Amino acid sequence: MNSGPSPTQGTALAVILAAGKGTRMNSELPKVLCPVVDRPMIHFVLDAANQAGIGKKVVVIGYEKQAVRDELETRGESDIVFAEQNEQLGTGHAVQMCREHLEGRQGLTLVIAGDSPLVQPESLKALIAHFEETRPALLLGTLTKDDPTGLGRILRDESGQFTGIIEHKDASEEQRQIQEVNMSTYLFSTPDLLWALSNLSNDNAQGEYYLTDCARLLHEAGRAVEALPVLKDCESLSINNPEELQLVDQKMRAMGYA
Repeated sequence: MNSGPSPTQGTALAVILAAGKGTRMNSELPKVLCPVVDRPMIHFVLDAANQAGIGKKVVVIGYEKQAVRDELETRGESDIVFAEQNEQLGTGHAVQMCREHLEGRQGLTLVIAGDSPLVQPESLKALIAHFEETRPALLLGTLTKDDPTGLGRILRDESGQFTGIIEHKDASEEQRQIQEVNMSTYLFSTPDLLWALSNLSNDNAQGEYYLTDCARLLHEAGRAVEALPVLKDCESLSINNPEELQLVDQKMRAMGYA
């Protein structure tokens, strides 16, 4: 039997990354407010979190932060709060800005991008169920893609256990044959997340703090890191420019979102 409260009893928290400008979108709107199926895309992410039974949502805002705040306040949800990332110093830095909302919590923290409107509630439910069963420090939601070009590959040892993430540009030819990819869907034990955030370094070419480094830090510290390939193919569709926005809009309409 698992010990401790269930995320469905209100201990789960979601951090939703929504601070970016989205420079390739050719829009003055912050990226997460660009519409798909006639709604700002971040609403679909919040809806999925709600449907998965996650209570409190911390939305990290930065570029045009007041516009994002104003839009989300129209939802009338008291369990949405905001954290500000006024400097764009990476995904890890964005989550570091949420410390006041994470301190003292013992449950699960989901970290997900606010520009992922095709996140599926069923996928989040499956990840939460697995997390509750195995209680790792970190569970990565992953996906198997026929063409994983450009995406970070999930590395496993001979027994199938997670050993790391290798970005496409850094991968060997053999590693590039791996089809299981990181989709930036993270379920952390909140105390382990806080530990990893305290140990993040920006010693890299971009001088940024990367959330993916938390997986490496936790694994190297001997804390359990798992990867579960339960995400659906539609969840791999990214939105980085107007063309991709149009494709996602068409896909969502075909799936019955309209």
